[in-house]
Amino acid sequence: MIVTTTNSVEGKSVKAYHGIVFGEVITGVNFIKDIGAGFRNFFGGRSEGYESELIEARLEALEELKRNATKLGANAVLAIDFDYEVLGADNAMLMVTASGTAVTVE
Repeated sequence: MIVTTTNSVEGKSVKAYHGIVFGEVITGVNFIKDIGAGFRNFFGGRSEGYESELIEARLEALEELKRNATKLGANAVLAIDFDYEVLGADNAMLMVTASGTAVTVE
């Protein structure tokens, strides 16, 4: 499966458009990572716990997007975009959405 943030794939032409596809993941940050992030917030520095959670959520959203495109018969997804939101009363949930256009390329 070809996935790209561009609107085309160099050297290939689009044969069919299958529609917009999404991959969505909502994940919670566990208690230990939250404590570590609190210390980083106070003392400064990067929060590796939050960063790893964000990376994992983004990868899962991309894999779900590819699965959904495959179900539509696509072999590529163009114009991929990622969106990030925090959810929940205490902002402890992270939502990552990947979206793009499912297509068949030659």
